[in-house]
Amino acid sequence: MFGEYSFNNRRADSAGGDPDPAEDQAPGRLPPEPAVFIGREDELAGLHCLLHAHRLITLTGVGGVGKSRLALRAVADAEQARPDGVWWVDLSPLRDPSLLTMTVAHAVGLADHSARPLDEELCAWMADRELLLVLDTCEHMVAECRHLVGELLQSAPGLTVLVTSREPLGSPCEQVVDLCPLPCDGPDSDALALFRAAALAAAPEAAAAFDGPARAALAAQVCRRLDGIPLALELAGARLRMWTLEQMARRLGARFDVLSDDRASTLMPRHRTMRTAIGWSHELCEPVERLLWARLSVFTGDFDVAAARTVCSGGPLSAARVERVLAGLVAKSVVRRTQERGAGARYRMLDTIREYGHDWLAELGEVRTVADRHAHWYAALSRAADRGWMGPRQVDWYRRMTTEHPQLRTALEHLLGTDPAAALETAGALWFFWFSCGHVHEGRGFLERALRAAPAQAAGYAQGLWALGLTAVLQGDMATARELGEECTRLADRLADPEARLRAAHLISVSLLLPGDPARALEVAGPRARTRGREDSAGLLMCRLVTCYALCDLQRYEEAAEEARGLREACADLDERWLRAYADYVLAVAALGLGHHEEASRHVRAMLSGKRLLGDRIGIALGLDLLAAAVAALGDGELAARLLGTGHAWWRTVGQPQMGSPSLAALRAQGERQARAAIGDAAFESAFRGGAAAPTG
Repeated sequence: MFGEYSFNNRRADSAGGDPDPAEDQAPGRLPPEPAVFIGREDELAGLHCLLHAHRLITLTGVGGVGKSRLALRAVADAEQARPDGVWWVDLSPLRDPSLLTMTVAHAVGLADHSARPLDEELCAWMADRELLLVLDTCEHMVAECRHLVGELLQSAPGLTVLVTSREPLGSPCEQVVDLCPLPCDGPDSDALALFRAAALAAAPEAAAAFDGPARAALAAQVCRRLDGIPLALELAGARLRMWTLEQMARRLGARFDVLSDDRASTLMPRHRTMRTAIGWSHELCEPVERLLWARLSVFTGDFDVAAARTVCSGGPLSAARVERVLAGLVAKSVVRRTQERGAGARYRMLDTIREYGHDWLAELGEVRTVADRHAHWYAALSRAADRGWMGPRQVDWYRRMTTEHPQLRTALEHLLGTDPAAALETAGALWFFWFSCGHVHEGRGFLERALRAAPAQAAGYAQGLWALGLTAVLQGDMATARELGEECTRLADRLADPEARLRAAHLISVSLLLPGDPARALEVAGPRARTRGREDSAGLLMCRLVTCYALCDLQRYEEAAEEARGLREACADLDERWLRAYADYVLAVAALGLGHHEEASRHVRAMLSGKRLLGDRIGIALGLDLLAAAVAALGDGELAARLLGTGHAWWRTVGQPQMGSPSLAALRAQGERQARAAIGDAAFESAFRGGAAAPTG
């Protein structure tokens, strides 16, 4: 009668259509492999052996030598599969070391909502898992990575860590592999093959440049000049769109003989070669391309053309020219372009190239100016997302802000140091991102810092307080949430702000409801839920949701169902998904309480479909518990046990089983009792273990 409800594989949306694009971009999943991978057979074989024999391996080498590319090729091999997955964490966009643990936790699927230290939660979560964790680009936070990796390895015997860094971590158990450049000798060298492949990718007609022994020898000379460093070879190959091989050899030779960049002359030979090669590419760019290169260095991680146009225009570089100039940098391999489903075209500079551009940005005296533009662009984006969250583009905003997460962090860090009021307004506008999308620890940290730094008269103060209260709720800190709700009430009364009053009432009522006082929660939220307000009022809709839950907890199921139908209709009119799914959940609880078990199952399946679209881990865990109760009531104890096991796995990723709510815990216990009664304890435990093994990433 019931099929397995699992999140193991991509599934189409319940309304039909493609799988969720957000899953393709899920943090931690392996990035796409580059189209060209040449050589490295011995290094790959050695790395495979090390990954099976040791628990911490660090790939070191000069920037641009191909550490990340080799690591990706190694861990993507089926030979490196682990029962609990292979997880990739790109640390290159991360600038604040205090966010390291949060970044790793989010990457592996732990959206912990407890108030305990996150490093302890991450260690506990990994303790019984067998997985391979890749920390890519660690050189800017070596000490922090060394500490975290040490804690994780000590706590999780089934964990293997692969690190890429320009320098070793210095850990006692670390196996260091120094990655050398590609071999340059001979007509069939790997360096020559990569140089040729890069040239052909830029200009297919460049194949003629490599014909004949003399030209092959000249190409080999270019490769030797570039020390076989892959990034340098790719940059040079891209120039064959415009030059002959002979022109390149002459100009490259002259550039390397002069070494006009004084900063390069103090570096080790391979580092000097890489920096000189980048400097040579920089010199060969048009002036306006150099200007864009420098300004793009403000972006941490990838970005879109709209952001580049706003942040990087000015002076000789008009906004209308940015896209064309950006295309020129892509053609020269200075900027990488990717086309992602659901995100459109995205652009990114490798760290080595970005660092060079940032040095030039400092030379131009524009670091603060461009950082200000960057921060205010993403602040404006956050405000737009806040306005659009309760509407038809909710899923689009969820995906967009998830994609822009590294840039949001950078913007908030800058604003905290330069414009605390703007930082508070931005952090408050991102309430849905912290509360609904699994970034509770990070959101609470930013909000607390912004509230301390900004004046109490700041425009975003009331919303910042409310957003902080939401994070406290998800961490089970109900006393703080209630105090913040009362402070929000006083502030809303002083400002005569109806929406702020509704949000304050929601915060107070939910802090009463979850610990087990539905009557008082109903007293606070119920009257507010019947006020008239904007149709897309988050405060009003969330008060209505608390009212529905409280009525269910009071076993007033008919009233709860009526309220939930009204809430669902209001959300459907807005084409909103997040709250609508919770209205489906209440309808399912009410149907279960009234003995309508098949109806409960239908509602909760609709709820799970909506929660999956938005990556709402708490919603998914709640839904699985409820579906198990409905299935158990219909007599399918084995499926109920599997669902409870899967729900248990999802609850582990949020760190707050049943959110500490007595009524939610009782609902889960009811499903377990009925399932055990149907199939017996032994069969229940077996099915439960099977469900608990389901991946939650």
